[in-house]
Amino acid sequence: MQNKWTTLSTEKVYDNPWIKLEEHQVINPGGGRGIYGKVHFKNTAIGVIALDKDDNIWLVGQHRYPLNEWSWEIPEGGGPKGTEVLESAKRELKEEIGLVAEKWTIIQRAHLSNSVSDEEGFIFLAEELTAGDMEREDTEADMKVWKLPFREALQLVLDGKITDSLSVMGILKLFYLKTKDHRQ
Repeated sequence: MQNKWTTLSTEKVYDNPWIKLEEHQVINPGGGRGIYGKVHFKNTAIGVIALDKDDNIWLVGQHRYPLNEWSWEIPEGGGPKGTEVLESAKRELKEEIGLVAEKWTIIQRAHLSNSVSDEEGFIFLAEELTAGDMEREDTEADMKVWKLPFREALQLVLDGKITDSLSVMGILKLFYLKTKDHRQ
């Protein structure tokens, strides 16, 4: 489809090592003038569902500063643009829960809030797990780890207790894949 937006000007409003905020003066597809704020993410979002042979997964819990709430979610973080997303996924899994996986499958690509940002995310399924040491960042000092049956994690999503977008997408996608496999 043809882009019917016209950008008249762009102003950088804010910039740090993780994000850049721009304000665009635009003409929208209906011909009206307006502004559009765009958040550019400098990293790729990465999420990992670690699934063991007994159908358990791991969640990590931490206080999320922007929400001022505790959040249970799959291990996730940012991978520098230009870095292979699988390498970033392997790093996040080891960093946050100390696991190494032999088998990796990408199960979802997503744009996380495409009305205001260009953030792209990838969710991986990690299997054939081996325990190791965690290598957490300072921002993860209060992080908790929770190993639970996959069905319980799915119920937390369905009950609205897991709200993180990568986690919701990943757990629902894995449920779909597991269900689809059983129907064949």
